[in-house]
Amino acid sequence: MEMNSLGLIEMTSIAAGMQAADIMLKTSQVELILSRTICSGKYIVLIGGEVAAVQSAVDAAANQIDFAVIDTFVIPNVHKDIFPALSGHSDVSLLEALGIIESFSVASLIEGADAAVKAANVRIIEIRLAMALGGKAFCTLTGEVAAVTSAVDAGAKVIADKGLLVNKIVIAQPRPELLSEMI
Repeated sequence: MEMNSLGLIEMTSIAAGMQAADIMLKTSQVELILSRTICSGKYIVLIGGEVAAVQSAVDAAANQIDFAVIDTFVIPNVHKDIFPALSGHSDVSLLEALGIIESFSVASLIEGADAAVKAANVRIIEIRLAMALGGKAFCTLTGEVAAVTSAVDAGAKVIADKGLLVNKIVIAQPRPELLSEMI
């Protein structure tokens, strides 16, 4: 199965989240990437596959369990660096400028991270999703200062447009010790 698209549903209910995962998997030929509880009693289901299948699966779950939906997305042509960043397996070994984008929701953060890495020549270090974060999420990226600034602005705009931006920051010359704390 070609994984050129990501879809996510973020739910207020754990039971509804498990039901959403089942609906998504029964609706379309998609791959389950992540299905779990997250902080503050929420549940997320992240799937991958071809765009039409992912869209159909997310729509089916959101329509059938609309009372519990916090946020959803479908990202067609997702940037290739999103997958390793989600799993915590980034191969970044040199910390240049450091950009951080922080969101109140998992869904908006992943959308913002994808927009950020598509906007400028940067490397995504990590996407951390809501565990031990009070339900928030953040991503870190690195590159030259101007590129990181452009990327952070692009990603933050996607999140801010949904009203879910917590903070964005660019650190021009971060201490190298910060990298070991991220991965």
